[in-house]
Amino acid sequence: MSITKPSLFPTKQTKIIATIGPATSSSEMLEQLLLAGMNVVRINASHGDHETHKQTIANIRKLDEELGSNTSILVDLQGPKLRIGELEEDEINLEEGAELRIKVGAEKGSAGVVYTNYESFAKDVKPGESVLLDDGKLKVEVISTDSDSEVVCKVIYGGILKPRKGINLPDTEISLPCITEKDEKDLAFALKHNVDWIGLSFVRNPNDIEQLRQRIDAEEKHARIIAKIEKPEAVEMLDEIIERTDAVMIARGDLGVEIPMEEVPLLQREIIDKCRSASRPVIVATQM
Repeated sequence: MSITKPSLFPTKQTKIIATIGPATSSSEMLEQLLLAGMNVVRINASHGDHETHKQTIANIRKLDEELGSNTSILVDLQGPKLRIGELEEDEINLEEGAELRIKVGAEKGSAGVVYTNYESFAKDVKPGESVLLDDGKLKVEVISTDSDSEVVCKVIYGGILKPRKGINLPDTEISLPCITEKDEKDLAFALKHNVDWIGLSFVRNPNDIEQLRQRIDAEEKHARIIAKIEKPEAVEMLDEIIERTDAVMIARGDLGVEIPMEEVPLLQREIIDKCRSASRPVIVATQM
């Protein structure tokens, strides 16, 4: 009677994706993560540099050879992330009902005025639209815009605002390209190192996916695309996006800022059902 030794890495339908940072990029930590059940290494291109990411990729591939594992590598592109700039003080207090001016530029903000790196901000927003700051913790409403470099807002939900916090525009059709200049460099790095998956952030429509696929095909690579659902526009074109992409990620954190938080669980179930019907892998991520 022969007994087959069970594999250290049994096949399972539900996979585990682990985001790797400075605390987990060493061979020793990666091995522990593999033995704990990690199937996919996620490299967040928003942080770190290419040399660090290169070493992480080398470490995981060496471990795959030694342990007999088969770990996929995902590089997640940052996408058009909008932020306010630096502040003269550590923080400013936005009082409900007060006026806040948001200007385009690199200057430091102060009480009543902040700056943004989003060059088309004043052109894209319209009076009555909401501007969310710091992952939706603060909310202002556009009162007027000069369509050039300055927007006047009224504070709806006030609080403390610190430097470099994110801007979300749930009501606005932004004109930024889905693949930024930084993304182009990170994509070139990822394709050079033959990663398995590319995460496309802030997808708005199927054309965003096609633009990325054309870049991958031009390099004669075979990386597959994960469309990250985190914008209301993507929800409206969900069927078309699922048809064009290779996999979907439900980015609950950003999605819960852009749409009412209480709608996220039902939408998550809808996306999962649609992906299963289309035989597309689907990932549930953040704010678990």
